[in-house]
Amino acid sequence: MSLILNIIWLICGGLLMGLAWCLAGVLVALTVVGLPWAGACFRIAGFTFMPFGREAISRHLLTGREDLGTGPLGALLNIIWLVFLGLPLAVGHLLHALVLAITIIGIPFAWQHVKLAGLSLWPVGTEVVDASVAEAARRRAAFL
Repeated sequence: MSLILNIIWLICGGLLMGLAWCLAGVLVALTVVGLPWAGACFRIAGFTFMPFGREAISRHLLTGREDLGTGPLGALLNIIWLVFLGLPLAVGHLLHALVLAITIIGIPFAWQHVKLAGLSLWPVGTEVVDASVAEAARRRAAFL
């Protein structure tokens, strides 16, 4: 089922927004200062091309420990990201979501765009994993 949804997703704005994430990755990779964001851009581009069956979660939730991207440095990098590229990518996802939400068939795809818009605002310190891995990480964190 995820494969079918992902194929339809590409037609419903996933391809265009995935290419936008790739462009953002290339732009930040061209600058030495932007290299910390390039990896997140390309990881999220892959997620944007095929979001169904996968989730983006905090690496802290996934691993149970903080790293550079999930700590104070990651927050600073996310704030800088938000100002320069986060808002335009989020707006692109939200515009796609508005168009898709008009139809009943488009609602699941609109919801994916809304989730990706949120991720566009704060991408550093996240990891894209299968939905079952994300669920297991949430259960483990709730247990601890």
